[in-house]
Amino acid sequence: MADSHEWDWEPGAKQIDVSDWKNRFEWIEEFYASPDGDHIAAVVNQAEGEFSVCVNGEPWENPFEKIWHLRFTPDNRLAALISDSGEWTVAVDGEPWENRFGYVWNMQFNPGGNAIAVSFQQDMKYGMALNDSPWEETFLHATDPVLSEDGLHTAASVQVVAASEAEILKFQEGTISAAMDGVVWNNKFVNVWGKAISRDGNRLAAEVRVNLYDYTIAVNGAPWTRTYAGVWEPIFHPLSNAVLAPVRTQGKWTVASDGEIVWKNRYFQLWHTRFSPDGKKLAAIVSPTFGKWTVAVDDVPWSRTFGDLVSDLTFSPDSQRISAVVKDQDKWSLVVDGHAWKNTFDMVWNPVFSPDGGLVATKFEKNGKKGFVVNDQFLDFSCEDAWPPAFSPDGSKILLRSVENDIYFRRIIPVSELNIR
Repeated sequence: MADSHEWDWEPGAKQIDVSDWKNRFEWIEEFYASPDGDHIAAVVNQAEGEFSVCVNGEPWENPFEKIWHLRFTPDNRLAALISDSGEWTVAVDGEPWENRFGYVWNMQFNPGGNAIAVSFQQDMKYGMALNDSPWEETFLHATDPVLSEDGLHTAASVQVVAASEAEILKFQEGTISAAMDGVVWNNKFVNVWGKAISRDGNRLAAEVRVNLYDYTIAVNGAPWTRTYAGVWEPIFHPLSNAVLAPVRTQGKWTVASDGEIVWKNRYFQLWHTRFSPDGKKLAAIVSPTFGKWTVAVDDVPWSRTFGDLVSDLTFSPDSQRISAVVKDQDKWSLVVDGHAWKNTFDMVWNPVFSPDGGLVATKFEKNGKKGFVVNDQFLDFSCEDAWPPAFSPDGSKILLRSVENDIYFRRIIPVSELNIR
């Protein structure tokens, strides 16, 4: 993750008046706040065919024909997809990449924020570009792009055999493979989905469909020897580098490692597998009974289940606690270590743990207003817009970013002042 030690953690509030932005520009799009809270930005239209980005009240020096998908990187740079002279590329803090493309999309950042990747189309061929370096080899199609955690590698599912819609036999024989850094696997499959890149960057794993009926996981193009009725996205074990994935066998789902079943229980569904930061625990979202959802940690499901969904599975930094977003009877909430919060919301976002795992915070929306909640207790203000909270590296302070009555606030509040029981 991006290092927050250098952020300004001095308690207090800073504010930026954004009320006049609507009068200064033809229109403004939604606001985005930097992770450190020091900047508030939005795409603005200055005139017909002339777009810019306004940051803390100041527009970028050079306008563009169109700006799309404005986002802050984890290391607080501001990136966007821009159109200039009929071509598309990426602009970072107002400076466009040198390479130009027919179109770009799927902008991604690695957790450290030092890498920006996009999918591109050029002359009806497709590939990926990483930090302004496009793949040398391009393909008929490229989908489901991924960026490695260290920001050094990109991968995508690619079409390697041309086939028209009517050439059914070609599809059954396999037209799809995977490519990492533009280098394609030797094997091809009926289809290739959800991929993962190992931490050392030497291996790429993916879900593959080997024929009309069988699925498995392939690593660097080599499929597991065992096939299944279905598989979900693989992950690499952070300690052993083994490849694990949810698999469907005999009508139920479980977990396999390098092709061998490793969880004993069977579930109606199992997906979104996650390892704890220390690599010692494996969690997944599971359906132990039809129509009910919960979390299983090391194959032990929580006793509490939920009727609509469970998502955003999150371990605490110390690996001791786990939380998830839940929806039950059309109301949203959080569940922590199997215990659901009493408060419910119209919408709630992914949970954020303090470094020691003692506090869990999130932003929420209820009755048309947004706000923050910590350990199931509301903080005493509401706002028109908000961004996920963040804890200081030592856990003693919390950063809150919000827009209230056309004023952007950056607040640093000592945790001791929150009066959280």
